[in-house]
Amino acid sequence: MSTIRKATIQDLDQLSELFDLYRTFYNKASDLTAGKEFLKERIINSESEIFISIIESKAVGFVQLYPYFSSTRMKKMWLLNDLFVHSEFRGKGISKELIEVSKKLCIETNACAVNLETSKMNDIGNSLYPSTGFVLDLENNYYSWTKEN
Repeated sequence: MSTIRKATIQDLDQLSELFDLYRTFYNKASDLTAGKEFLKERIINSESEIFISIIESKAVGFVQLYPYFSSTRMKKMWLLNDLFVHSEFRGKGISKELIEVSKKLCIETNACAVNLETSKMNDIGNSLYPSTGFVLDLENNYYSWTKEN
């Protein structure tokens, strides 16, 4: 078992290393400096909730959630945007622990849902999320517009 707690600015070095591994897992170029600055801004500006998993004083995983709102429900919702566990610590239930903390955040903030998206090719995630109570939405279409860089 790991200890899960809210990340603080003091966790930035270890969190940044995990974040860089997460990004490279998704085929993004490694950029530890930019990642550290990105996370620092999220923490300082309270723009996301980040929880880290600690084993023997080492950060081994994290989840990052962003708040948003539903007008029809007139409630806050959470977007589980990032979930990552270091490869050496996978298969130990850490992802499930991080998801449970995310659901607890939803309840404690009187939000109505935690939503996420993952690739159809993400076999691990597509078996993990239903096993933790997430339901695949077959009724709604999700669209995306991306500004060209």
